Amino acid sequence: MISINPFSEISAFIPSLVMQTYVVVMFLLVIGATLFDVVHKKSAKYFFNNSVKAKKSATREVSSGEKVSIAFKTATNEVLTSSEFCSTRRRLAHLLTMYGFVLFVIATAVMIFSYSTPSSITPSLWPLLWHLGAAMLCVGGYWFWFFIRVDVAAEGNKWYRVMRADLFVLSLIAMATFALIWSYFQANGVAIWQTLFFGLFIIASTVLFGGVLWSKFAHMFYKPAAAFQKRVTKADGSRENLPEPADMPEKFGLGIKREAPRHY
Repeated sequence: MISINPFSEISAFIPSLVMQTYVVVMFLLVIGATLFDVVHKKSAKYFFNNSVKAKKSATREVSSGEKVSIAFKTATNEVLTSSEFCSTRRRLAHLLTMYGFVLFVIATAVMIFSYSTPSSITPSLWPLLWHLGAAMLCVGGYWFWFFIRVDVAAEGNKWYRVMRADLFVLSLIAMATFALIWSYFQANGVAIWQTLFFGLFIIASTVLFGGVLWSKFAHMFYKPAAAFQKRVTKADGSRENLPEPADMPEKFGLGIKREAPRHY
C-alpha cells in the first residue's frame, strides 16, 4: 500500500491531464482567494499603516542586514519550528500537521505531474512520503480537534461544535483521512469502496483549497509577515513605546486581578 502511487493506478480511468489540470486549478484558487482576502480585509493596508506608525516611535534605525537576520530568525523560529506556542503538545500537533501537509502536497504534485501514467514507474520514496504526510496530518489534526482546541479545553464545549472557522482544519483532516482509506481499498482491489473514498477525497480537497475565503487557510500566509513585523518593532524600539499590557489596572491598584493565561 505505502509503496504504490495511487494516482498512477487510477490513470487508466482518469487521464493524467485531468488530474494535472485539477491541481493547477486548486493552486490558482488558493492564490486568487488569498489575494482577494488580503484586499477585502485590507490586511496589507493594515500592516503598512502599522509599520508607518511604528517607525514614528522608533528609537533606532534597523539596517538592511539586520532585517535579513530578523527574516531568517522569523523563518527558523516562528515558521519552521513554531516557537511561539507555549504549550508543547500544541506545538507538536501544529508541527505534525504543518509538515504532514507539506509532504502530502509535494508528493501529490510530483506523483501527478511525473508518474501518473499507467506505464510510469514511481520511485517508492514518493508514495512513502505521500502516505507519511497523510498519516502525520491525521495524527496532528485529530489530536488538535479532540484534545487541544481552546474552546473545547477551556470552555467545556463539545468536540462536535463546529463553526465556519473550523472549515480549514476539518477539510484538512478529511482530505488526509479519505486519502489513506482510498489508498487502502485501492491496494486491496475493492473497487466500490475505493471509488467512494476517492470521490470523498476529491470533495474534501476541493473544499480545503477552494474554501480559502471562508476558512483560516489564508492565515498561514499572514503569520510570517506578522511575526517579522513584531521582531522589527522590537529591534527598532518602537514596541517599547506601546501602551501598558492588559494587567495595567492591577498594577495601579484598581482592584482588578487578572489570572495568568493558560496555554493548551
